[in-house]
Amino acid sequence: MIVDLRSDTVTKPTPEMLDAMFSANVGDDVYEEDESVNALERKAAGMFGMDDALFCPSGTMTNQIAIKCHTVPMDEVICDESSHIYRYETGGIAFNSGASVKLLYGDRGRLTTDMIEKVINPEDVCMPHSKLIVLENTCNRGGGSYYDLDEIESIYHLARLKNCNLHLDGARLFNALVETGDSMEQYGHFFDTISICLSKGLGAPVGSLLLGDIKTIRQARRIRKVFGGGMRQAGFLAAAGSYALDHHIDRLKTDHLHARVLGETLESLPYVDKLLPVDTNIVIIKLQDDVHADVYVERMRDNGILCSRFGDQLVRFVTHLDITPEMVDHTITVCKKLR
Repeated sequence: MIVDLRSDTVTKPTPEMLDAMFSANVGDDVYEEDESVNALERKAAGMFGMDDALFCPSGTMTNQIAIKCHTVPMDEVICDESSHIYRYETGGIAFNSGASVKLLYGDRGRLTTDMIEKVINPEDVCMPHSKLIVLENTCNRGGGSYYDLDEIESIYHLARLKNCNLHLDGARLFNALVETGDSMEQYGHFFDTISICLSKGLGAPVGSLLLGDIKTIRQARRIRKVFGGGMRQAGFLAAAGSYALDHHIDRLKTDHLHARVLGETLESLPYVDKLLPVDTNIVIIKLQDDVHADVYVERMRDNGILCSRFGDQLVRFVTHLDITPEMVDHTITVCKKLR
């Protein structure tokens, strides 16, 4: 048995999702004539009470488009030092938008209003304009941690007061929502733009959506084109995304349960120094000093369990819709026998 816990991006379409893809009504999306893409964009925008949406190949693209929509060269982006836009998008903020970055050190990736307010630059010819605040929810490197909506509302009011735009990297936002019970419409009210991934816990093979107002999404469509993201008969992929939004949100709770069960075992093992709190579907352990992460990951692979080195002495496991209770039990058995 091979159990792939490297990421929730490794999922395969379910038979029902494949049926939806095969029956998709498609056209040329660059001409805005693909009805399956149009339907997905309308659906997602409506769920969050926002005006419009844009379907893109990846979450990196939707984030980078949003940053370019909200900034001009010599502006500054405020984000956590562990955030995806800074760590895992290949320096795209500088390359694509010519903006600088102000890094903060939040609580497992989560920023507070006070932290942000202290670093917003005054009007000074020597300083970049503090123009965009980016939050990530859930926080990948924070072990799937998520925000309290009251804090988001407070940050929203600060952004308005300081004339800053507010973007949400919501690659795993639905994982947060099924835990908190917060409404999508509230998120749509607080953020200028939201990026949501369809290809992680929701299980679609490809795709991310950028949500915003009509003017921003019109600009985003032009930026997507210059980034090379204008796809043609993309409706086959969009149909998978629509199916995921209709059928795969509530089941994320199962992934969270699997993660907690796995985390409880890992925390008790002698080679584990620390377990980050398991809030959603991400389990991160810190190994004891005498156990090297690369060696541990390789030994797990030798036993049919795929996981990821996630930094110095850190290892990440991510549960998803392809993981069954039997796979969780098998993973626990393997973890226990390693010494």
